[in-house]
Parts: sequence; C-alpha cells; structure tokens
Amino acid sequence: MNEIILSSLLELKKEKIPDPLLDLKILLKEASYVKREIILSNLEINNIDIKYFKKLVLKRLNKEPISKILRKKYFWKSEFFVNKNVLDPRPETELIIEEVIHNIKDKTKKYEILDIGTGTGCLAISLAKELKNSKIMAIDISKKAIQVAKKNVNFHNLSNQVNLKISNINKIKKKFDFVISNPPYIDENQYKNLQIEIRKYEPKVALLGGKDGLKFYKLFAKKIEKLMKKNSFFICEIGYNQLNDCKKIFSDTNLKLKKISKDLQKIDRTLTFFKI
Repeated sequence: MNEIILSSLLELKKEKIPDPLLDLKILLKEASYVKREIILSNLEINNIDIKYFKKLVLKRLNKEPISKILRKKYFWKSEFFVNKNVLDPRPETELIIEEVIHNIKDKTKKYEILDIGTGTGCLAISLAKELKNSKIMAIDISKKAIQVAKKNVNFHNLSNQVNLKISNINKIKKKFDFVISNPPYIDENQYKNLQIEIRKYEPKVALLGGKDGLKFYKLFAKKIEKLMKKNSFFICEIGYNQLNDCKKIFSDTNLKLKKISKDLQKIDRTLTFFKI
C-alpha cells in the first residue's frame, strides 16, 4: 500500500472513525481520475489526485460525515444533494414512503400531499416519482433547506409536481389526501449526547424537538386535522421510546391510529393516522 494512503488509514483509525477502511476507499474513489471501484492491492497511485485526497481525509478526520464531504446521500431509489443546512436522509424515514404507497389503491390517481419540514426534499421527490400524477406541497421554515430542496427538485426534473414553500403549517390553508412529516424529535438531553458528526454538521433546528422532544407532535395534534380531507392519512416519524407519549398526545383528536411501523432495529418508527 502506498505510504500516503497507509498513513491516511492509520490516522482515520487513530481518530476512531467507525469504518476507516471503507471511508478510505470512498475518499480514494472520489479523488480518482478514473471512476471505478477502488482495490487497494493493485491501486494505481497515478490515478489519484493526491492533493484533493489529502483534503478529503482532513475533512473526515475533523469528523465531517462522508455524505457531507461528497455532498450526496442515497434515499429510497434516488441520490440527493446534501450540505450542512439539511439533515441527511435516513433509511428509517423510507417507512413513510412505504406507508403512503401501502394506503394507495391506484398509483395513477391524482393525490394531494403535504410534506412538513421537507429538508432535502427527499420524501416529496421520492413520492412524486412513485405517484406520477400527484402534486406535493413541500414546506420548511428554513430558507437554506428550501434552497437545497429546490436544487434536488430541479435535478430530478420534478418542479411540475413538487411545490416548495418557506412556511409553517399555520400558513397552509389547503386540505390534503396525505400529510407526512419527519419532524425534529430529539430532546435537549439527547442532543447533548449526539455524535459530534451530527451536532457539528447537521442543523440543530432539524433535530431538536423542544425540551422533551415532543414539541411538534403537540403542534400536529392541534393543527393537522384542519389540513386533512375526509378519508385522509397523516403519517409521521417518531423517536426512540416516544410511542406512548405520542399516543396520549393524539388521543384527544379525531385521528385514528391505524398502524405503528418498526424500523430494522425493531424500534417503533412511524405512526399512520386516519381521518374519517
């Protein structure tokens, strides 16, 4: 192994980067003039932009996540642009897509969908691709997040289906067939204990759900019904150990809890409500 590459690997290990060899290969591929899979045993060092590679390694040593370094993250069936102004799309959030599709009988029908706190736009864009005739309004209070979402909407050529707005739910006057959200749900104590990769490189506003992490569920319980048509669905993501609190919060609404979905770690992750 080349001396520069070996020393980079040792530095990544020293900084306790979780999967240093995998990260090394990803960064080498990014810095390679020839875009093919990196095999360290027969790596042609002349194919690597060493100066750029060193810059990438330094970013990773500073705990910048690979997704933020490369400015891209894969979600559902597509790739999305990401930066420090948005939360990286997480695999567990794909459960929201699954639940919407599960509750649709005819994918060719026109549905109106509201995505609250769109961030990268990954949910809105993924649903637009699955439901070609549907219209999605995607809102976020962050102007910088909407700029990222706009970049992704334009990249995927979906501006005819996805309508982006800097807004909160109080300003929305329409009614929808589906309302979806992956709101901030980390409480203040949890936030202090998050990995430095998350605290340093992802927006606090997209993570912190008030002192107890339940701020947005309380807001939704008061406001969400007004945004829903008859026989419509509200699907949201929840945090670890928040199921009972959320059940209690929504117990005084006219929404019926239809389904609780678990993620791959068997953690309660999404709630599907139905409005009669």
